[in-house]
Amino acid sequence: VLAVIDKKFCIISGSDGSLKKQYDLPDEMAHDCIIIANLSGNPTPQDIILKNRYHKMWAMDKNFNLLWTHEGNVGHFPLVADVNGDGLEEVMAGYDLLAPDGKLLWSCKDLDDHADCLWVGDVNGDGKPEICVGGSVTCLYDSDGNELWRYDGSIESQHVALGKYIPDAPGLQVAGLDRIQRGDGYKGQWDGKDGMFLLDCNGKEIWKEDRKTKGWLTIVNTFRNWNGEGLDYILAYRRGGGVNPTLYNGDMEAVLTFPEDGYVLSADLFGRGCEDAVIYAKGTAFIYSGKPYDLSQAPSGKQLPQTKKLYQSTLYPGCVYND
Repeated sequence: VLAVIDKKFCIISGSDGSLKKQYDLPDEMAHDCIIIANLSGNPTPQDIILKNRYHKMWAMDKNFNLLWTHEGNVGHFPLVADVNGDGLEEVMAGYDLLAPDGKLLWSCKDLDDHADCLWVGDVNGDGKPEICVGGSVTCLYDSDGNELWRYDGSIESQHVALGKYIPDAPGLQVAGLDRIQRGDGYKGQWDGKDGMFLLDCNGKEIWKEDRKTKGWLTIVNTFRNWNGEGLDYILAYRRGGGVNPTLYNGDMEAVLTFPEDGYVLSADLFGRGCEDAVIYAKGTAFIYSGKPYDLSQAPSGKQLPQTKKLYQSTLYPGCVYND
């Protein structure tokens, strides 16, 4: 477990909670997020990226030696992915793509504010990864920085999530969350409004939600293979307005609404190749599954794979589709 405690970077044992290692932060404000990356060619991702809010980031090796720094419009949660197939991970730092050594490769053009959300996946089906960026608008770029399309039908693209939500459609679809009208939670004003949208692989709008309930802090993410049928669903939670976490299909139909309202994480908890839901609500973790499971069975004793979706978990979820 990696954590920043009392302005120290701490490595904590997952088995008993003991402190294994502790390091000084490279800067007292370098604690806005923690990103695990493979910048050095290790067998597994072991390098660490830290950032402040929202202008500078620091890359550290597994022994917490400084590799490089970067200053720019780094957004909420930079995304690391091997977009050129060389075994090392590039860093999408907001609107900038950085090489593993921190060198600037290219930048998004004509985008305002900052990047709220980032995903990587083969959206158009050409066999190569594309980078989807959501902020003032939603854009898709190839790995060389060429803009493939731009969707400006939203006010603020707060979240995006790649998935095969429409099985017979080409490529992947891009689900998104538009903040239509902000409320001010700090002042107790929760009467803002948001709405989901779905784009095809070419950036064409398939549908847009006309939300009737109040709420502007929805998080959307990809929920894969809920019941073993191999389908992707759009997971929407933290909706407010009395709307519980829900799985939506590519037709904007609510397939399943969970009975608990809280924060949701999806993961293959039992090694069956399908994702289960963990909902944290009212101080309790509730686990739901779309397939029966005999809890009387003894654990296998085998460690489940730690996918990027899990070890890069954040309020601004972004991932590499199929990673």
